[in-house]
Amino acid sequence: KLPMTMLLQVHDELVFEVDKKFVDEGAALVKKEMEGVVDLLVPLTVETSHGRNWSEAH
Repeated sequence: KLPMTMLLQVHDELVFEVDKKFVDEGAALVKKEMEGVVDLLVPLTVETSHGRNWSEAH
């Protein structure tokens, strides 16, 4: 279990708060879980980004 909290969902985006030490591990976990949530005929791809605030993450 990682020390991260989902703060917000905006359309097709999820925003998490996570300690800097766990950013890469947390992003990999979220990507894996979101891409594998359902089996489809087409791939469900997820992109991740991070920053100290919402603006930096974009």
